[in-house]
Amino acid sequence: MVNMKFKKLLYSLLFFMLHTQLYAKQQTFKLATAIQSNMVVQQNKAFKIWGLAEANEQISAQASWDNKKVTVTASVNGEWLLQLAVPKAKPGDFKPHYIIIKHTKGEVKLDNILIGEVWLCSGQSNMEMTMLPAPPWHKGVLDYETEIPEANYPNIRLFKVKRDTSSSKTIFVDAKWQVCSPETVGTFSGVAYYFGVDVFKKLNIPVGLVLSAYGGASCQAFTAREVLEADPQLKKKYLNKYLLQPDSVILTNKPSLMYNKMIYPLINLSIKGILWYQGESNSWDRGMYTKLCSAMLEGWRSDFKQGDLPFYFVQMTPFNWNKKSYPLNEYAFFREAQEAILKVKNTGMAITMDVGEPDDIHPRRKKEVGQRLAKIALHKSYGFKDINYLGPQYKACKIKEGKVLISFTKESIAEGLRTKYGFSPKHFLIAGEDKKFYPAEARIQGDKVVVFAAEVKHPVAVRYAFQNYPVTNFQNKSNLPAVPFRTDNWNE
Repeated sequence: MVNMKFKKLLYSLLFFMLHTQLYAKQQTFKLATAIQSNMVVQQNKAFKIWGLAEANEQISAQASWDNKKVTVTASVNGEWLLQLAVPKAKPGDFKPHYIIIKHTKGEVKLDNILIGEVWLCSGQSNMEMTMLPAPPWHKGVLDYETEIPEANYPNIRLFKVKRDTSSSKTIFVDAKWQVCSPETVGTFSGVAYYFGVDVFKKLNIPVGLVLSAYGGASCQAFTAREVLEADPQLKKKYLNKYLLQPDSVILTNKPSLMYNKMIYPLINLSIKGILWYQGESNSWDRGMYTKLCSAMLEGWRSDFKQGDLPFYFVQMTPFNWNKKSYPLNEYAFFREAQEAILKVKNTGMAITMDVGEPDDIHPRRKKEVGQRLAKIALHKSYGFKDINYLGPQYKACKIKEGKVLISFTKESIAEGLRTKYGFSPKHFLIAGEDKKFYPAEARIQGDKVVVFAAEVKHPVAVRYAFQNYPVTNFQNKSNLPAVPFRTDNWNE
């Protein structure tokens, strides 16, 4: 009986191996869809070219920038990958290159390729939000009527991955590299576009923007299953229910399916860094989001195998969630969970408290968001230390005679503190031992802010912009808004 079971198992294994080899032998040459004409190749890193072919087929590639031929042999499963050395980009050099890839039955020529910087831009609807309106979803970015006609940037290239999910990993995506122009930018991400323009203008080298975003997506949907399984808390919270009752979980919350189809196909692509604008779909998950997003990031870094890739993300903008009563602050606690991701190496956070629209989850002022992400990248990734990227950031407080004096980190003060339109700073709250917060008066005194309220004679805590939808006016003279904060550690 045991021998019979063993024989059946052996026959099944042999059948699987023969079927796999036969499939590999018969399949035609396929290039990974991330590799196309019109793309930007990441400077100063090995450029990987990969795909499928017949088993043991020889594939070679040669790029016009150095004419060195590289040859590899496909595996028995038909998988292959080769690497070409890529030089450092020279400012002002926009010379188009070509790559010739040869295989047994023919060749593929990729034209109009530039060498520059490549950024992966991911998240949910606010990252995906297009320059043009897409009613009833959103109204388009502010001033799109004049912004789109000016989008003549032939040395910025756009690659928009189509929304899709998969229960298994794949190397193919539905996307096309395009030259940035008024004809192509309208259906591309506003945040990514404005980021790319500012980086391009400062570096004067080509920029490639890889957009892989999905409206309504949760963070767990972009996280590899292996990552969720490796952490007992994440597995229990996000994976177990789906494995037991997959139909009970809505598509945008199903773990790993977007990762399989929209991130995994890109992991061999050499990139400079990652932009992330996501959180709305996890906004009531403040207790676990820091761990989840940090784990997702570490998983991506492990997959891309390019070290601690920069990860610059957007803190959620003010939104009332159709619940306009004053005490609600769930979204504020979620923003705090986002800020905690900064403890992970090589990360940065763009603040958007001044550009939100409380009644619209898709605010239109995407230009400021993209530009603030660009400031972070230019300062932290490209070494432009003269570019300020931080708004006023809480450092400490002193309580004296019924008032609280708030100080800020030196770097975040920049040239000084100010408010928009000259009004006093808004959205400061103050509380005593009873933990009841009251709206406070706030006044700028040099590089500090003094906070007080008649209702609180003996203050013990201050909160700033710590509500769901405060649209703020407090900033530094670089016009960067202050980071929300609280001086207490109370649960609510």
